[in-house]
Amino acid sequence: MDIFEELNVKGFVDEPIDPSLDLFDEIERIKKEKNAVILAHYYQEPDIQDIADYIGDSLGLSQQAAKTDADIIVFAGVHFMAETAKILSPEKKVLLPDLKAGCSLSDSCPPHLFSKFKEKYPDHIVITYVNCSAELKALSDIVCTSSNAVQIVDSLPKDQKIIFGPDKNLGRYVQKMTGRDLVMWNGACMVHEIFSRQRIIKLKERHPEAKFIAHPECEESILEMADYAGSTTGLLNYATKSEAKEFIVATESGIIHQMEKANPGKVFIPAPPNNTCACNDCPHMKRNTLEKLYLCIKNELPEVSVPMDIVEKARMPIERMLEISARLGL
Repeated sequence: MDIFEELNVKGFVDEPIDPSLDLFDEIERIKKEKNAVILAHYYQEPDIQDIADYIGDSLGLSQQAAKTDADIIVFAGVHFMAETAKILSPEKKVLLPDLKAGCSLSDSCPPHLFSKFKEKYPDHIVITYVNCSAELKALSDIVCTSSNAVQIVDSLPKDQKIIFGPDKNLGRYVQKMTGRDLVMWNGACMVHEIFSRQRIIKLKERHPEAKFIAHPECEESILEMADYAGSTTGLLNYATKSEAKEFIVATESGIIHQMEKANPGKVFIPAPPNNTCACNDCPHMKRNTLEKLYLCIKNELPEVSVPMDIVEKARMPIERMLEISARLGL
């Protein structure tokens, strides 16, 4: 099996690594040699966050992908994030440590079905959450992230009719915050839908001084309990600025690494899911490892590609998001 067949089957380069290698040093060396930049999402494992040139949420990562002068972008995240980087920088080589690092939310909205859904509302503009495929972005008028969704909707005329997809929970949150009536696609993130209200109530009873903070992809019943709801970056900033010493965190547990680094005197407790699995760890995000990242940058594989006709259509709604965000100072 050659390396390309292996990528089709496994999704990543699988070759032996000398156990004596210091992977942090090797990645830094190769990165400089190839003029590569590593962008990592907050949900990546701590080792990857620590080696990254930039760590952020979807909005921050999109902004970095648009302005980097690197020749190679190594995206430590999931597939739609690497696609977004390729759309914004089609002339650059974009790598993803594991091609099978997908997204349950993105998968919940097949573009061909969304296209039919969109046809029912010809007088609506389409705002899609960045957590979707390149094909879905190409069907959109504006892309948003959890950091700017409320402000983007608020920036539009009050009589503008809007389709919002694919995340119904974020859509409900935006609807509540803006007072706008949105037509919503029925999609969701499996990680953010799994939190248990009953178990969080019990946890709050054991930690009465703890602030409960939650991502707006969580269900409405969870958000109603939150002392603060916001994007991944918003949660991190709130925890840093708050006087509280304990926090119960309802989002993917990878963010806790940055929370602990920024706030060494504070305690961060992952909100419990409604079963015994570690379902507040995204299995797609966690497919990436330091070893896969090393082999990816060394071999310049796997590479993410997006057809040029999709790049051209999808670029406009992403650039519109970046333009609105810049105008609003986000």
